[in-house]
Amino acid sequence: MANAERAASGPGLGAAVIAFGIASLVHFAHNAEFLAEYPRLPAHWTRGHVYFAWLGMTALGLAGWLLFARGWRRAGLAFLLAYAVLGLDSLGHYVLAPMSAHTVAMNATILAEVAAAAVVLLEVVRQMLRR
Repeated sequence: MANAERAASGPGLGAAVIAFGIASLVHFAHNAEFLAEYPRLPAHWTRGHVYFAWLGMTALGLAGWLLFARGWRRAGLAFLLAYAVLGLDSLGHYVLAPMSAHTVAMNATILAEVAAAAVVLLEVVRQMLRR
């Protein structure tokens, strides 16, 4: 990536990806540790399943960031787009049960992850439109 392009991308995308990674870890860890308390989740899910899902999702985001940082902008942004959309999927908790059925901590971790994913999504779209 040329210096001008690097300056144009700014710290926004990197900071957004890091914030989303942290928010998703907090949400997935809370989900894994309090799995039985989350309303209407499938009974066959285990802590391991939840952590494995987070690792897979995060690997996608890390791959996207590495591709982007190494100059493979389009591929990196495509991976980061998918990563952000997966973060928005946490709204699925509210398809299973209303917000009122979740604890304050559950809602806080869900909404923090979704908000951080939305910031990544917006920044990825902004980067895509730059070209």
